[in-house]
Amino acid sequence: MAIVNVSDQNFAQETAKGLVLADFWATWCGPCKMIAPVLEEIDGEMEEKVQIVKLDVDENQETAGKYGVMSIPTLLLFKDGEVVDQVVGFQPKEALVELINKHA
Repeated sequence: MAIVNVSDQNFAQETAKGLVLADFWATWCGPCKMIAPVLEEIDGEMEEKVQIVKLDVDENQETAGKYGVMSIPTLLLFKDGEVVDQVVGFQPKEALVELINKHA
């Protein structure tokens, strides 16, 4: 599966089933740009285990507020619609793979 851009309207639906890594980001955020290729790699290697979605916090403030996102990038890991883990800031690929495997 490819990385999906989500919005306030479909966020709950897209994170409701299975393991989903949600990337809260913005176009002007440097660390967000740094983590994007890392997420692309993970998506290519772990698509059987996890779906990755991206939410632009500037355009979707309702969802960002609901989950208390204050800094970006914030990555929330959902399992069947519930937040099971969270990391803030740039993370190396190994740390994200470990995070996903912990809950897969």
